[in-house]
Amino acid sequence: MEKNGLRQNTGKAVLLAFLTALALKGFFFDFMIAEGRSMLPVINPGTVLVVNRAAYGIRIPGAGSYLWRWALPKAGDIVIFYTPGGDTVVKRCIEVTNTQKFFALGDNLLESYDSRSYGLVPADHIIGKVIGIK
Repeated sequence: MEKNGLRQNTGKAVLLAFLTALALKGFFFDFMIAEGRSMLPVINPGTVLVVNRAAYGIRIPGAGSYLWRWALPKAGDIVIFYTPGGDTVVKRCIEVTNTQKFFALGDNLLESYDSRSYGLVPADHIIGKVIGIK
């Protein structure tokens, strides 16, 4: 095989690997680093969170809604979502209402800015479910 052909094949493989990783991160799995103290003692600041972006459906990246939703969070799920103010936060789902909104609280109630302040959160604001804490 010529050097040129090998270079082209390698370039294609690297591009395919990059696009696959981008699709996996955008639609299925992500890693996030927790900030703040609202989820103590379960999640410490600096903890790496493994997030299943497809736990509740397929979300259109950047669009603020789901293309296809097949579930809502259950009480006790730890979810990543956008607050009404646009901040990305991690909180525990306490209750889901029949209006496809949920009430979320931080485990550290004394230091958590959560649904007690900003009210129910639309299910379309969910980014994903925390499935691992490292």
